[in-house]
Amino acid sequence: MVERKAVTKTIATRYTRADKAGKARILDELCATTGWHRDHARKALRVALRPQVVRPRTPRSPKYGPNVIAALIFCWAVLGMPAGKRLAPVLGELVPRLRRFGELDIDDATAALLVSMSAATIDRRLAPERKKLELRGRSHTKPGSLLKSQIPIRTWAQWDDAVPGFVEIDLVGHEGGNAVGDHAYTLTVTDIATGWTENRSVRNKARRWVIAALDEIAQVMPFPVLGIDSDNGSEFINYHLLTWCQQRKVTFTRSRPGTSNDGAHVEQKNWAIVRTIVGYHRYDTEAELLLLNRIWVLQSRLANFFCPQQQLISKVRDGAKVTKRYDTATTPHRRAERHACVGVEDKAILVDNYDRLNPAALQRGIQALTTELLAVTMSKKGPARKALVTRASSDESTNRVCRAS
Repeated sequence: MVERKAVTKTIATRYTRADKAGKARILDELCATTGWHRDHARKALRVALRPQVVRPRTPRSPKYGPNVIAALIFCWAVLGMPAGKRLAPVLGELVPRLRRFGELDIDDATAALLVSMSAATIDRRLAPERKKLELRGRSHTKPGSLLKSQIPIRTWAQWDDAVPGFVEIDLVGHEGGNAVGDHAYTLTVTDIATGWTENRSVRNKARRWVIAALDEIAQVMPFPVLGIDSDNGSEFINYHLLTWCQQRKVTFTRSRPGTSNDGAHVEQKNWAIVRTIVGYHRYDTEAELLLLNRIWVLQSRLANFFCPQQQLISKVRDGAKVTKRYDTATTPHRRAERHACVGVEDKAILVDNYDRLNPAALQRGIQALTTELLAVTMSKKGPARKALVTRASSDESTNRVCRAS
C-alpha cells in the first residue's frame, strides 16, 4: 500500500495537467500497476494532492510506572549497570533475592511487572541513567624474549574452552598517567568456559609478586586450574612461571605477539571489572594496595555469583558483514553449577556461599571501599603535584644555565 500511494502521488500532478486522452492513458497505467478499479484510481489521484489533517494519536497509559522504574534502576545499579540483554534473564532470580533480604520494598504486582520487562524495554527505560565517562588507559606490557621457544603460541581457535580451568591472565597497571617508579598492578584471571574472574593487586610487576598472586587465586577458584594463557610480557614469560606450571601440571601457552585479541576474554574483564571499579588513578602505597585487594574480594562474589555474562556461540563472515550470535546471559556461578566437569563437592560449596550472599550489601561494601580508596589517593595529590612542579622548575633552571653556558 505504501508503494501504491507513492506511485499515485508521483503521477497525480501530471494527471491534473493532462487532457482527457492523457488522463485516460494515465488511469490505464495506474490500474495496470496497482490493480485498482478505474473509479478508485481516479479518486486516489484526486486525493493525492489534497492536504491531509494529521491528528496526533492519543498516547496509551504507561505500563511501567515510577515504582517499577525505580526498582529497575536499583537492580541495575546493584549488578554494576549491565546491558538489557544481560540484565533481563537474571531479574527473575535477582528480584526475589533482594526482596528476601529486605533491599527491595515492592509489592507482588510491581515485582511481576519488573520481572516481565524485555531487554529492549530495559535499555529504553535506563537510557537517561547511562551517562558515563569514557576513559582510556595505556599498556605497560614489555615483550619478554626469554623462553618463548619453550612456550607454544595459542590462538583463540585452538583453546579448549569446553572445560572449566583453562584461564587467561593479564596485568592492569595503576600508574595514573605517570609510569615513573613503582606502582600497583592488578592480576586478572578469567576462566574461558564459565567466565569466572578473580583479581589480585600486587605492588609492582616483579615475578615473585605475580606468582604469589596467581598461587592465591588458584586456591580460591571453584575448580582446579588446568591451563594458563598469557601475553608476551616479561612478567609472565619467565622461568619462575614456567616452573610453577610444570610443578602443577598446568598447560602454559602464550598469545601471538602484537595480537591483543588473542586474550579477548581477559582484556574485556580488564575494563568491565577493573577499570569501571577503581578507574585510572595512581596507586603506589601499601594502604591503597590493601584497599584494592579488599575490593577484589567483594567484587569477586558480586560478579561471579550475580552479574550475568554472555558467551559467543558463532561468528559468520559474509564479505564485510560479520554476524555474531550469543547465548542467553547467565552468571559464572550458574555456568559452573551446570557443568559436568565441576566436582560435586565444589558445587556444594558454591551453593552454600551463594545462599549467604546479599548482592545489594556487596555493592554497598564495594562503593564504600572505592570511596575510601579515592580519598586516600586524592589526599596525596597535593604534595605529589607540588614536588613535581618543583622538580620541573629545577630542571628548567638547569637547562637555562646549560644553554647560557
